[in-house]
Amino acid sequence: MSDEAQTVVSEEDPREREEQAIRGLGNAYARMRDEIGKVIIGQTDVVDEILIAMFSRGHCLLVGVPGLAKTLLVSTISSILQLSFRRIQFTPDLMPSDITGTDVLQDDPETGRRTFQFMQGPLFTHVLLADEINRTPPKTQAALLEAMQERHVTVGSSTYRLPTPFFVLATQNPIEQEGTYPLPEAQLDRFMFNIVVKYPTAAEELLILKQTTGGEEPNLSHALTGKQILALQEVVRKVPVPEHVFVYARDLVRTTRPDEDGAPSFVREYISWGAGPRAGQNLILGAKARAILEGRFHVTTEDVKAIAHPVLRHRIVTTFQANSEGVSPDDVVDQLLREVPVELHKRARKLVK
Repeated sequence: MSDEAQTVVSEEDPREREEQAIRGLGNAYARMRDEIGKVIIGQTDVVDEILIAMFSRGHCLLVGVPGLAKTLLVSTISSILQLSFRRIQFTPDLMPSDITGTDVLQDDPETGRRTFQFMQGPLFTHVLLADEINRTPPKTQAALLEAMQERHVTVGSSTYRLPTPFFVLATQNPIEQEGTYPLPEAQLDRFMFNIVVKYPTAAEELLILKQTTGGEEPNLSHALTGKQILALQEVVRKVPVPEHVFVYARDLVRTTRPDEDGAPSFVREYISWGAGPRAGQNLILGAKARAILEGRFHVTTEDVKAIAHPVLRHRIVTTFQANSEGVSPDDVVDQLLREVPVELHKRARKLVK
């Protein structure tokens, strides 16, 4: 091969590798959906949002009543992705060391001396299910949220890195709020998505009854390894975003703030505190992952709209008036998506020109 031909190949390789990675992720996504469907009936939106967050290096907070297969869904995903899985049941007496690990004094049989050795806690896993996170005191919640943000834990004077990829899926029960420690807004903001798990439809519930009361267990196949997931997370970061999509995500977030100039009247009436900059970051990252999962190497405003609810619903604090009128954060996001895009598209076109 000539030097010129070698140069052409070397210049095309990065792009070709990215395109191959996109096709590979699209194929793996289809396989994952098929494999998850063997165990989980319905909940397609929940599955999609969890996978989008995973490939964006984000964490999820699931809100749903007991018995909707949240634990089964997470364990199934970790199984088909060849990832380690741990589950922690959060209780009022759970201490930070119970999840991070602790130093234990042990005898060294060779020297006869006693030394401290670190015993890893359940945080040292790829996929962690934090069940009923709001049932444990703030000190333990903070230990988990520090690990989510920094990807490491500190015990004593030592810092220990967590495995990669590391993904936390926490659950909350929306009904039983007695004896709980609700997550403050600053901690809620650490979760990329707040995913609402709803009841199945009548047809889905009939399939659940038939599938789960028999003797056969589904045989799951592996779709991706941890190393492949890390590579695909890098690909997601490289997806180009047009200027007008950045503008749309930015202005959508800024419109949730009642003190912002030009905020709609319904925002001033129904929102006491709006979303911060992390919401915009998650809108862009989630839109990138969604585009890749659909086989596209470009992001549109439709990708941003598709994930607006899970990104914004836990970052919007509604007013007393909204609560008294039964207006939820999702209702506010619906109205934002209806009213904001008209001005944004005009502004975006001017910027592009």
